[in-house]
Amino acid sequence: MKWVLFDYGEVLCHAQPAADRERMVRTAGVDADLFWRGYWEHRLEFDRGTLTPGAYWSEVLDRRARDAEVERLVELDVQSWTHANQDAVALLEEFRASGRPVALLSNAPACLAEGVERLPWIASMDARFYSGHMGLVKPDAEIYLRVAAALGVRPEDVVFVDDRLVNVNGAESAGMTAIHFHDAGTLRADLKVALGAS
Repeated sequence: MKWVLFDYGEVLCHAQPAADRERMVRTAGVDADLFWRGYWEHRLEFDRGTLTPGAYWSEVLDRRARDAEVERLVELDVQSWTHANQDAVALLEEFRASGRPVALLSNAPACLAEGVERLPWIASMDARFYSGHMGLVKPDAEIYLRVAAALGVRPEDVVFVDDRLVNVNGAESAGMTAIHFHDAGTLRADLKVALGAS
């Protein structure tokens, strides 16, 4: 039976709400454009685990971040990524209830992974993988191969779902079937096709 491997951000959860984004910028006390440029420019290395929270937020702020600032920014960052996409979560739970094995693969630093792990519905998934624990990030082919090996299946026995086309392409390059996520309704139809033979 094929596994369904879900991305987290902007699939199972919504994009960071404007109010959360504004709260982070206010807390940082820097120009919003500077903040978000730094936030995304250094994010993959934070996700990979090569930057500590202190080092990452210092890069974002373009100065040494104080310990209290780091703690607060981590807290706000985690909060901003925990607004569940209820339609997608409901679809996930339908698959799980039907006996379909489901897993998570997220580009997320360890501190964000800890926050995600506290969400009550996450525990229903059969396996969860976070880049910050693996030292690898999507779209590198190796991370998909590592996940398939950990699940004990071939890459072709996994259907991967992600909102970012570059990550979809990465999964396909590793031998997985991959679906570009748009919304839960479209995903339901796409998964029906992808899983039809399994």
